[in-house]
Amino acid sequence: MTREEANIEIKRLSQQIDHYNYQYYQESESEVSDYEFDQLMNRLIELEGKYPDLKQSDSPTQRVGGTVTKEFETVVHKYRMLSLANTYSADELREFDQRVKKGLGTDDYEYFCELKFDGVAISLTYVNGKLEKAVTRGDGTRGDNITANAKTIRSIPLKVRGEDYPAEFEVRGEVFMPSTVFHALNEQKEADGEEKLANPRNTASGTLKMQDSSIVAARKLDCYLYSLLGEDNQVATHEDAIKKIESMGFHVSQTYEKCDTIEQVIDYIQKWETQRHDLDVETDGIVIKVNSLDQQNELGFTAKNPRWAISYKYKAESALTRLNDVVYQVGRTGSVTPVAVLEPVLLAGTTVKRASLHNANEIERQDLRVGDYVFVEKGGEIIPKVTGVDLSKREESLPKFEYITHCPECDTELVRVEGEANHYCPNIEACPPQIKGMVGHFVHRKAMDIDSIGDQTIKLLYDKGYLKNVADLYDLTYEQVFNLDGFKELSAQNLLKGVEASKQAPFELLLFGLGIRYVGKTVAEKLALHFKNMEALRQASFEELVAVPEIGDRIAQSLLDYFAKPENQELIERLEKAGLQMEVDPSQFETSSDLLEGKTFVISGVFENHSRDELKELIKDNGGKVVSSISAKLDYLLAGDKMGPAKLEKANKLEITIISESDFEGMIQT
Repeated sequence: MTREEANIEIKRLSQQIDHYNYQYYQESESEVSDYEFDQLMNRLIELEGKYPDLKQSDSPTQRVGGTVTKEFETVVHKYRMLSLANTYSADELREFDQRVKKGLGTDDYEYFCELKFDGVAISLTYVNGKLEKAVTRGDGTRGDNITANAKTIRSIPLKVRGEDYPAEFEVRGEVFMPSTVFHALNEQKEADGEEKLANPRNTASGTLKMQDSSIVAARKLDCYLYSLLGEDNQVATHEDAIKKIESMGFHVSQTYEKCDTIEQVIDYIQKWETQRHDLDVETDGIVIKVNSLDQQNELGFTAKNPRWAISYKYKAESALTRLNDVVYQVGRTGSVTPVAVLEPVLLAGTTVKRASLHNANEIERQDLRVGDYVFVEKGGEIIPKVTGVDLSKREESLPKFEYITHCPECDTELVRVEGEANHYCPNIEACPPQIKGMVGHFVHRKAMDIDSIGDQTIKLLYDKGYLKNVADLYDLTYEQVFNLDGFKELSAQNLLKGVEASKQAPFELLLFGLGIRYVGKTVAEKLALHFKNMEALRQASFEELVAVPEIGDRIAQSLLDYFAKPENQELIERLEKAGLQMEVDPSQFETSSDLLEGKTFVISGVFENHSRDELKELIKDNGGKVVSSISAKLDYLLAGDKMGPAKLEKANKLEITIISESDFEGMIQT
């Protein structure tokens, strides 16, 4: 293929991919399968890798990320991003309407209503139809330049559609994480033994400020646009502006509506009060704007808010009921969580009998007492929570609440780490829910993968006295298992086979399965690779632990605390005696030569003579090291076909030596 042919093909592929993106996000249609779409993208990446100078600033390949931003530049907004005044009732909306009427001196005006999405406000500037800059709201006057991260959001056009657009304009919208994506992300974190994320809004906000744009791309953020700004937009109303940005290919939520009167606005609000829960995005209200842009200018602004717009906030769904009791749940890590036992009450279409109380601090802040009538809300949270007390209903005789001092399961005195809100039961070796939770974590498919043991089986084994820690799994006999309720010969054999097979699980999975606090799957892999065996890890000092990349003070101290306990030392010794893997596969570190000793490589692309895995093994076999990202410390970028253009660009910028497959083969020839 000649350079000119490549240029034509790059343009064709870019247009085709942009079209499919538009159909998917704006028209909710899929004209090609995911596989076919990926093939087109891979072909474009391949061509741009061969001809990097032909890559356009609006290339769809920027969706995959790869740019690393150490610091985000502060940008002053051309137009201030003002906040809206809030209102919570129909009467307050009617008062707003009267102010609009008085300010305009006429009742000849109309409103435009949109749902208020619970995300992160963003400003996008386009020059000659191409995305030039993406900036967060910040303080309304200035925000952070997050252009590289915004380009990975597939519903944000890198280039607008059509030809009818101003030379320069700005659109504003809300970046959000779809609810389905958020829940899937939390499920994965839970499976990996990591702390779950709080809510979609905070997750979206944190994601936009990540340094590595490839991680942002993997988070599958979305964006609804709802505003057009500029000096040559040629629109008379907000409705015209919405129609215009739709025609340019921007993702606009199809929930908007034009209303002639404030009463129609109120009807719109009532319609969406329940329907909004069917959307795949969190919402917390409605935005109401005077439709005419001339009338907006006439009404003007206060010091903080526009006079022509207002936000109606839905009240969190709430109910009043009696607090009958407080019980406590003990988790796998020993964390003790107080739970309100309520007089059953209907809330958001379901009967609520229990609600979260979070921790002792929250109970004290609200001055909760058993017997109080409490307000229970089910807003954006899945689990209902107690938000306050109706003091007018309190009986004077109700005693002040006292938080428990001992574990409700094993009666061990609770501890509270300085700086943390939760109480913990330290009796990890004898507290029933901790033992059962730890075993459940140990046998999980992401750890030792003993799929023949579930929660019910763990309970049966524990209740029989056969299971006091994970090492006891390897002492189980056929008779013990066969005599459990519901077990027969085949099921008993399968359980024991699963336990036996787990002895071959790699060391890093065993380390993760131990359930050491803050040691998730990724951390376990890094520790295993660095220390290579359990004994070296057990003997490591605080300084040696924090020297491992991505291992901070908190993880290091947790490891020291875990290995300092005699019962944990005994547990590891029993597991080692049972035959579990206490070191990484030594073949990973055996080398045929030291030709590449001390040299680091990044492998990118497709190669003629070797797979990427084979190249990794060859590098390791000759004393070298393979890393995943390009930095100034990297020695070589081993480049093949279809190499990521971002890696090539960064390597050139850092003046990294780029070698071909044949170059590499020459390096390891003796």
